[in-house]
Amino acid sequence: MRSCRWWAIRCGARASARRPAPWSKPIAAPRRRPSRCWRRCSPRKCVPIRPTSGPLDPLLDSLYGHVMRVRRRWVEQHPERRQHLSRPVISVGNLSVGGTGKSPVVASIAQWLVDHGQRPAILSRGYGRADAADGIVVVSDGTRVLAGVDRSGDEPLMLARQVPGAAVCVSPDRHLAGIFAERQLGCTVHVLDDGFQHLQLARDLDVLVTTMGEIPRGRVIPMGRLREPIDAAARAQVLVVSDATAGAASTEAWSLGISQACGARRGLGGPVWVGGPDPGSRIPDPGSRPALSAVEGIPDPGPRLPDPGKVLAVAGIANPSRFVDALGDAGWQVADSVAFPDHHRYTRADVDRIAKRMQQSGAVAVFTTDKDAVRFEALGALPFRLYRVPLVVTFEPAEALFESVQAIL
Repeated sequence: MRSCRWWAIRCGARASARRPAPWSKPIAAPRRRPSRCWRRCSPRKCVPIRPTSGPLDPLLDSLYGHVMRVRRRWVEQHPERRQHLSRPVISVGNLSVGGTGKSPVVASIAQWLVDHGQRPAILSRGYGRADAADGIVVVSDGTRVLAGVDRSGDEPLMLARQVPGAAVCVSPDRHLAGIFAERQLGCTVHVLDDGFQHLQLARDLDVLVTTMGEIPRGRVIPMGRLREPIDAAARAQVLVVSDATAGAASTEAWSLGISQACGARRGLGGPVWVGGPDPGSRIPDPGSRPALSAVEGIPDPGPRLPDPGKVLAVAGIANPSRFVDALGDAGWQVADSVAFPDHHRYTRADVDRIAKRMQQSGAVAVFTTDKDAVRFEALGALPFRLYRVPLVVTFEPAEALFESVQAIL
């Protein structure tokens, strides 16, 4: 961060950092731009960029990778130090930082458990919560949603709405949340969201989610996106490869030393109205005249958008361009797009910015993701028509995943 301020001064930009503490001493700016900087500075803001390579890169990679390898080995050699729950635990996680499609896999497993007579509990850390309260936040008890996005986080609230029959509990102590789910909510199985690195809690099944080629070509933090070295992937029993065929997923699993694998094909469902004017309107499928979906409970769906109808894509996820590309592949005419950081909390200023871009692009509606929709709802009335576009995931072959789940019940 200090290097960013120095570069901002050299660029003639105003430093928008905090005022230095009284006990701090001024540090002279360097004579040249630092060779390695995590952020690019401009007169308005600092934008994260990919770090440049340097002579210390191999040392940093080796040091971080060694620490994470020793941590996992120590936990495996001392199983008595791990926390255990009475009911089976299914961990779903990834080896990289975001953007692999983990949440749809969590929702699919939880829905499969509900359909097969189980009462699952989704245990989440609640990353990005505005109100990070201590203890346990029951987002859903399996019958109704009990907490808003500020207390639950966007992903737990999204999962609670996607899987009505599953309980969703948020807590930094997921062992405590699991005990509560068993004793108070009557849950029979746990789905640990983002649990591959949560080694404190023992699990019966590890499901690792990735994209094709991401792990073999990746580098560990801080110079890459991997949370652990590549050899940690072999601890998983099932590998789910997003946007890959069954054959490609099997090849990827074989290279990582994982016995079971399946591909996950992601597609988009019909747009569903979230807020804004004309709540009874529906949007036609760009490939045909009949509409894909309508607002529940409204007998007359009202006027449709002009076919094909320009839309503005808004996404605050790890990979916004993937959502925009998916809309285009589905036949929607994306007039423009607005990207925000992952877990971004929308404000009225953001709404004004989106409305302005919508007017400039000639779009007639705003399309966003399920995760973004729960954050928009906290703002109340919107000046534009907002629709969420659900993500639909199909597994190939599905037996590779769900037979492994069935085996631990």
